[in-house]
Amino acid sequence: MRTYAGHSSPVASNDLYRRNLAKGQTGLSVAFDLPTQTGYDPDHPLARGEVGKVGVPISHVGDMRALFEGIPLARMNTSMTINAPALWLLALYQVVAEEQALAEGADPVAAVRSLTGTTQNDIIKEYLSRGTYVFPPEPSLRLTTDLVAYTVAELPKWNPVNICSYHLQEAGATPVQEIAYAMCTAVAVLDAVRDSGQVPPERFGDVVSRISFFVNSGVRFVEELCKMRAFVALWDELTLQRYGVHDPRQRRFRYGVQVNSLGLTEAQPENNVQRIVLEMLGVTLSKDARARAVQLPAWNEALGLPRPWDQQWSLRMQQVLAFESDLLEHEDLFAGSVVVEAKVAALLEGARAEISRVEQQGGAVAAVESGYMKSALVASHARRRARVESGEDVVVGVNRFETTEPNPLTADLQAAIQTVDEGVEGDAVRAVQRWRTERDADDGGRRAAAALARLRTDAGSNANLMAASLECARAGITTGEWAGALREVFGEFRAPTGVGGTVAGGGVTGGEEPDSGPGRAAAELAAVREMVRRTGEELGTRLRLLVGKPGLDGHSNGAEQVAVRARDVGFEVVYEGIRVTPDRLVAAAVAEDVHCVGLSVLSGSHLVLVPQVVEGLAAAGAGDVPVVVGGIIPEADCARLEAAGVAAVFTPKDFGLTAIMSRIVAVVRAAHGLEPLHAAEAAGDLDRY
Repeated sequence: MRTYAGHSSPVASNDLYRRNLAKGQTGLSVAFDLPTQTGYDPDHPLARGEVGKVGVPISHVGDMRALFEGIPLARMNTSMTINAPALWLLALYQVVAEEQALAEGADPVAAVRSLTGTTQNDIIKEYLSRGTYVFPPEPSLRLTTDLVAYTVAELPKWNPVNICSYHLQEAGATPVQEIAYAMCTAVAVLDAVRDSGQVPPERFGDVVSRISFFVNSGVRFVEELCKMRAFVALWDELTLQRYGVHDPRQRRFRYGVQVNSLGLTEAQPENNVQRIVLEMLGVTLSKDARARAVQLPAWNEALGLPRPWDQQWSLRMQQVLAFESDLLEHEDLFAGSVVVEAKVAALLEGARAEISRVEQQGGAVAAVESGYMKSALVASHARRRARVESGEDVVVGVNRFETTEPNPLTADLQAAIQTVDEGVEGDAVRAVQRWRTERDADDGGRRAAAALARLRTDAGSNANLMAASLECARAGITTGEWAGALREVFGEFRAPTGVGGTVAGGGVTGGEEPDSGPGRAAAELAAVREMVRRTGEELGTRLRLLVGKPGLDGHSNGAEQVAVRARDVGFEVVYEGIRVTPDRLVAAAVAEDVHCVGLSVLSGSHLVLVPQVVEGLAAAGAGDVPVVVGGIIPEADCARLEAAGVAAVFTPKDFGLTAIMSRIVAVVRAAHGLEPLHAAEAAGDLDRY
C-alpha cells in the first residue's frame, strides 16, 4: 500500500514519508522532480521553474541520504518512478544502503542483497507518453539492460524494470493497444538482455521473474478487470513460448497499479472519490489477476498538488477494502464467467494482432523511431476526446449532470491543495553549487574527474555501466554531471510527436441531427472552421498557431490534442514537441510569424515559464502576438497570468477543444482589431457556445 509522494526537498519529503509510514503505509513510492527525471541539476537553465514541483530533487548522494534519513532501506520496499537515469538513482540508493549498514555495524553486501523495491526504468513508454527520455532509444535500452543484468546478479530481490502500460492509457491507448504495446516493450527489454550476453542462459528465468508491470486501471470496471486477466494469460504464453521459461512461478504476471489520474475531473472533484474506488476494485476483485501493489491518486489531483491529508484519504480507501471488507477472502469471483471469458478472448485476439503489426516493423524501438506507436496513440486519444465532447461518453459533472451545490472541500481553493514554496528552487541551486565546491575542495576535483572519465570510457565500450555509476555516486558526482557525461557519448533525441497521423476532425463525424451529440459536435467543428477561414481571409493569410511545451514537462497529451484540433479547424500549426526553452519558443514564433502562441504546462511551473515567453515576445518586437495557456492552473494563478499579459487561460474544466479553438480565434481577432465573429455567425444556424 503506497502513495506516490515527494516534493520540495529531500528533507521535506523525508518528513512526509515518515508520516505516511506511521499511518500504515507499507511501502514508499518516490516521485522525483522533472530536472532529476531528465538528468539536470537544479542550477541548469532548463530546470528553471521545475525544481521540487512534481517530485523531490535528488542531485547527489547527499540528497539521497537526506531523503531516507531514519528509514532503514534494508527493510523497506521502495518504488522509484525514474526512467532515463534509473541506473544512476539506483546507484545512489545502493550507496546509501551501504552507508546505513556500516553505521549500524552490519554487512553492507548483505544489506544490498536484501534491498527490495522497483525502479520503473521503462524507457520505451517515455517516447510515447511521459516524455522524460534523455538519450536516443538504443543507448537508452542499453542502460535498461545494464540495470536488469546487474540487479539479477547483485540485488536478487529488486525489480529492475517496471513495464508501464499506465502512461499508455493516459496517452490514449485502447485496452488492446495498452496490452500490445506493453508486451512489445517487455519483448524489447528481454531480447536486449538475452542478446547482451550478460546473463547466462540458465539464469534467464530469473530475469523474467524480476520483470514487473505498472498498469492503469480506468473507470470501465468490467473492461479493466478483463484487461488484467488478458495480461496474465498473454504474459504466461509469451514467456513460455518465446523464452522457454518452464517454472510457472517465474512466469507470474506481477504488477502494481496507479489507478487512472486522467479521468479525475476539476469539475465536481468530489466525484473523483467514487471513481478511484471503482478503479481500485477492477484490479483487486479478480484473485487470479490481482495487483500486488496499489497506489491511489488523491481526489484533488486535477486541481493541484495533493496535501498529506488527501494522500491519507487515498491510503484509507485501500485499508478499508483490505481489512473491513471480505473482498480478499475468496477464490476468484469471475472464474467461469461467460461474459468475462468472451471479453478476455476478444482483447487477446486484438492484442496479438497489434503485436504482430509492431513486430513487422522491427519491434518496439523501430516503432518508436518511425512514429507508428505514437501516431496510433494520438489518434486513439483524439477519438476518445471527441466522444467526450459530443456527449457519447458521459463524464458526470463535466458533460452531464453539471448542476451542483457549492463544494465545501474547495470553498477555499488555496487551502485545498498543497503549494511548493517559491524559495525551494533557490535553496536547491545554492545547495548543489555548495556541494560541488566542498566535494572538490580536498583534492581539486580529481576523484570526481576520474569517475566521470571512467563513465565516458565505459559508455563507449560494452561494459556494464553500473560499476562506473557506483563510483560516480561515491565520488559525489551530481545527476547533471552523470547525465551530461553520457550525453557526450550517446547524444540526445527528439521523439516524433504523432500529431501528423491522426484522423480528420479528431474522429468527429456527422450523420446525425445537428442538435444531437456527434451531429452537433460536427456542426460546431464546421462553424469554427469557417471562423478560421474568414479570419484568415480578412488578415490576408492563413492563421498560424504555435503550440509550445516550455520547460521539462513531458506530459504532452493535451498539447498534442490541441495541435490536432487546431489543424483540423484550419490553423497552420507549428509544434516541435516537448522540452523547448522559452527563448526557442519566442524565436519560433517570430520566425514563423504566428498569430497566436499556445502554451501547455502541467508541472506547476506556469508562473515562471509563461511570463518568460510573454516578456521574450515583447523584447523581440512581437508583443502584439497573443499568448494563451492551458494546464493544471489554480484559479488564483489564472488571474496572475492574465495580469502578466496572457490573453486566455484554459484549465481541465475547458474540455471542449472545438470551443477552445473558437476562443483562440476570438483572441486573434481582438489582437488585430477585427470585429468579434462567433460560431453562430460563421455557420448561420448554431447558437453561440
